[in-house]
Amino acid sequence: MRYLGGLLLWLALVAGALAQPAGDPTPLQYRDRTEEARFHALTAELRCVQCQNQSLADSNAQIAHDLRREVLKLMHEGRSDAEIKQFLVERYGEFVLYRPQMEGSTLLLWLGPGLLLLAGAVVLVLHVRRRARSVPASAADDASQEEREW
Repeated sequence: MRYLGGLLLWLALVAGALAQPAGDPTPLQYRDRTEEARFHALTAELRCVQCQNQSLADSNAQIAHDLRREVLKLMHEGRSDAEIKQFLVERYGEFVLYRPQMEGSTLLLWLGPGLLLLAGAVVLVLHVRRRARSVPASAADDASQEEREW
């Protein structure tokens, strides 16, 4: 009897570990090709909140499946792309957008790469100028005399 209780507990733990979240296996139903194209374009602009490096369209995470269904439901309700994005931003934050709005909190995100490139160019120019000044004049004269001798 004691072993039977242990066996049942072990089976319950194994079954719980193998359980998959219940998802809706039915495919998404679009009204027409225009809606389908709009849906795919919109989900390509949204980031999966679990995967973080995949779009909502590309992710196979369960939450991505759920969010795709939510986006289609909102589309069927007549909401615009901007309203759908705003709904998801309110729920998950600016992170859900691949192209966040330009505002104070995202200014560094938008301008950072250009500023780094500009700073690198300035450092390179300053380094080249310093190096050109540090070449002794006598070394340059010696090189020109050797050329004249040939």
